[in-house]
Amino acid sequence: MHPVRKQRLIIVLAIVALSSLAIGLLVYALSENINLFYPPAKFSANEVPREVRVRAGGCVEPGSVVRDSDSLLVKFALVDGTGRLKVAYDGILPDLFAEGEAAVVNGTWSNNNVFYADQVLAKHDETYMPPEVAEAMNNGEQHQASCEEANYGS
Repeated sequence: MHPVRKQRLIIVLAIVALSSLAIGLLVYALSENINLFYPPAKFSANEVPREVRVRAGGCVEPGSVVRDSDSLLVKFALVDGTGRLKVAYDGILPDLFAEGEAAVVNGTWSNNNVFYADQVLAKHDETYMPPEVAEAMNNGEQHQASCEEANYGS
């Protein structure tokens, strides 16, 4: 093989190898940061992986918020019409967090059927609902303007 062709071949192979390595590292980094959304109905049907970081959303069930008197621990339930999810959160809740309002939580679902949230997000005004929550609650067939109008069916 001619030395110039051999040098070009080595350069092309090096570029292909480095590009493959960069793409592999990028895919690995993105897969570590993916955060899948599940509605409470999926948790009730046991279709959500355990001990994996996920996002859940629904309406805070009226009467379900229980605050610990000695710490910041708050327990509540998220509902979406067909499912119910128990949530435990140790921290300061957003100002707009309230019973009957939409909320999204990030955390892990444990083997004891409790979602341990490390972040709670609440809707920001009376007309906003997170897109994931609205889509999960609508199911393409029923339209609900707010969580307060939803039939919880506990």
